[in-house]
Amino acid sequence: MLKKNIENLIKKTGQITSWFSLFLVVVISIDVFLRYIFNYSTAGFYELEWHLFACIFILGSSYTLQKDRHVRVDVFYNEFSDKTKNWINLIGSIVFLLPFSYVIIISSIPFVENSYSILESSPDQGGLPFRFIIKSIIPIGFILFFLQGCLEIVKYISQLNKR
Repeated sequence: MLKKNIENLIKKTGQITSWFSLFLVVVISIDVFLRYIFNYSTAGFYELEWHLFACIFILGSSYTLQKDRHVRVDVFYNEFSDKTKNWINLIGSIVFLLPFSYVIIISSIPFVENSYSILESSPDQGGLPFRFIIKSIIPIGFILFFLQGCLEIVKYISQLNKR
């Protein structure tokens, strides 16, 4: 039950996040249009662009992992047997994915807390307020990534035990 709930949460988050890509294209198009046609630009557009990109990247990572669509350097990987691939994925998840995610979660929490405590906003003229909200995406995204990593480890172990 818990596994299914985590999978559904990550799936919904990924589906919602995928719409951010369309919104990002629209924002960039408007920014470019205003900049080149009307010679008008504002820090708010630029910041919104990188906020959306950050959300897409950070929140979309767990969904990408769930769908096994992440980038893989597969010079040799494609030639390996399924069992070898499962071992590589299991070891990689335990040695790299979980510790990396854990470090990011733990180190980002004080960063976010500080941002909330001062109600951080953009220091730039015309920039976006509420910068602390975008900073909250970091631990949230990496918690989801960590949880999906745990589910992946369970999957690899179960596939290795089948054989």
